[in-house]
Amino acid sequence: MAPSWPLPESDPWSTPFAQLLMDQLELCPGDEVLDIAAGGGIPAFHLAEQVGTEGSVLAVDIHQGQVLRARSIQGRHMPWLQFEVGDMRFLPETLPRFNRISGNLSFMFFRPNRFEVLKNLVRFLKPGGQIVLTFPSMGTFDSLWVCVDEEMKRLNLDKERKALAEYIEERPSANQAKQWLEELGLERVKVTEWPLEIFTGPGREFLEHPLLRGGFLDDVYECFEDQSLAHEFMDALSQDINRFTPLLAQRCAMSGFLPGQ
Repeated sequence: MAPSWPLPESDPWSTPFAQLLMDQLELCPGDEVLDIAAGGGIPAFHLAEQVGTEGSVLAVDIHQGQVLRARSIQGRHMPWLQFEVGDMRFLPETLPRFNRISGNLSFMFFRPNRFEVLKNLVRFLKPGGQIVLTFPSMGTFDSLWVCVDEEMKRLNLDKERKALAEYIEERPSANQAKQWLEELGLERVKVTEWPLEIFTGPGREFLEHPLLRGGFLDDVYECFEDQSLAHEFMDALSQDINRFTPLLAQRCAMSGFLPGQ
């Protein structure tokens, strides 16, 4: 009996965003899907199961290790699902057009020029096709950023504080996503936000939390040229998490349809 491919309950970060993506994606059996920044296959496996044997899913990720891992999980199952190494920012013109383009936790990686990357992606939609991208939008972990900023100010860490402000300014917002989809002429534009609370304890549990450290806390460390100072700063901050908990992520999905012929 062939395995089923639901969204894995064991993934505390990709799956909650993928749930929002699937809620917004109007997917039908037989659809041809391009899944960008596919990672280890959440939600590519689930997408392939939904479109069935008459459809296809091309899952693209820039990291060869992720692609090889996903292929090993796939084995000989669902041959209409392909995992390939590729940069979603520079897709080849020879690529076919798709009914649907999806990208889970992808939009934040469109930097530094998100609008241009989005514009290039939309070129690969068939008329009437839909694009849905999810990302943690502006507002994600704001309580933490406010606390970090206050501590930097108290300690006269002016250079580090400026770097933090630049990082925060660069984060994408739901309003930006909506505006850009409309500028590209997409129809039925919809941007949805679902809050997600992240639970953690103090000290090492906070500093080594798999969701927080994998990107968000690293961004704080990158504000420091002196990494020993960064560790000292973050170690002190982690002792009193009541200052910034609850920690809320804003799951955001941006959706739009290319006008039909």
